[in-house]
Amino acid sequence: VQLQASGGGLVQAGGSLRLSCAASGRTFSRYAVGWFRRAPGKEREFVTVISGSGSSTYYTDSVKGRFTISRDNAKNTAYLQMNSLKPEDTAVYYCAAAWPDRPYAQSGMYHYWGQGTQVTVSS
Repeated sequence: VQLQASGGGLVQAGGSLRLSCAASGRTFSRYAVGWFRRAPGKEREFVTVISGSGSSTYYTDSVKGRFTISRDNAKNTAYLQMNSLKPEDTAVYYCAAAWPDRPYAQSGMYHYWGQGTQVTVSS
């Protein structure tokens, strides 16, 4: 599976962005898809994950109620809708795919990674 993340940009605090993660291959629905982020000077951290079918999602506490992960398996694409953005959400965001289809929060469980897209939230 090859992944390509897009949709990042510069937004003011309180604004919204939608990230996309486009995947190649015919078995996209077999993979859980996670979003991670790395802020300047910090380690990469888990943000959210969605199961292959889209029926299960998990979020890190800091984004609950503001971010929504979804996927469209017919389009081989996963999305991260980010609302009420805060300056502390500034980071490079990465999508990743994991098989077996489990809601992993550990980055080491993901074998396929996109190239990252920069999100900058100004105060």
